[in-house]
Amino acid sequence: MDALLLSFRLALCVSAILLAGGLPLAYWLAYSNWRGKFLLEAVVALPLVLPPTVLGFYVLIAMGPRGPLGKAWQTFFGHGLAFTFEGLVLASVLYSLPFAVQPLIASFESVDQKLLDASAVLGAGRLRTFCRVILPLSIPGLITALVLSFAHTMGEFGVVLMVGGNLAGVTRTVSIDIYDHVQSLEYAKANRMALVLLLISFAVLSVVYAVNRQVGRQIGRRLWTPWTAK
Repeated sequence: MDALLLSFRLALCVSAILLAGGLPLAYWLAYSNWRGKFLLEAVVALPLVLPPTVLGFYVLIAMGPRGPLGKAWQTFFGHGLAFTFEGLVLASVLYSLPFAVQPLIASFESVDQKLLDASAVLGAGRLRTFCRVILPLSIPGLITALVLSFAHTMGEFGVVLMVGGNLAGVTRTVSIDIYDHVQSLEYAKANRMALVLLLISFAVLSVVYAVNRQVGRQIGRRLWTPWTAK
């Protein structure tokens, strides 16, 4: 149970950070005309194809006592960053970044350009247009990004093991707990934890599809009503 609660806490922290940081990043990637933005897009998508152990290894090096992140953390907080909950959060943010940013980019790019042009003609600035036009029309993508980053963090294993190790109550997440039970031939306990994780993942994805479908219908009705009323 402690491992499950720790995973929930980790997933909530990572989802909140990715939502706050992913919105401006996704907005820039969606609307920027910079020719070299494909390089940043490749960096964002890199965790999708990079083995978790490779990403975890380099993050662990950066968090070590000689790494830039480790040295900075030691200076400000007086202790190391590797094999801590904070280290897990940072590594998980990097690992789940594409699961938050890419749905947001797709939603932003799907907004009708005519609506953005109309907002500009009416004198609205970029921030007002984003808050009043882009963001409301991108709610399905926002929900998808939030839930996918949460679910992906819940099931992490390789990066978590590399960066956090296996410290009970500190870095032992539910996926590592399942692995420990299997290693100890405790298949009944492993099955219970795996079943809980399976049900959580299924419930999360079901909520995403159901909510997005309902929200999409509501947005469609709101956009269609003014035209049918003419």
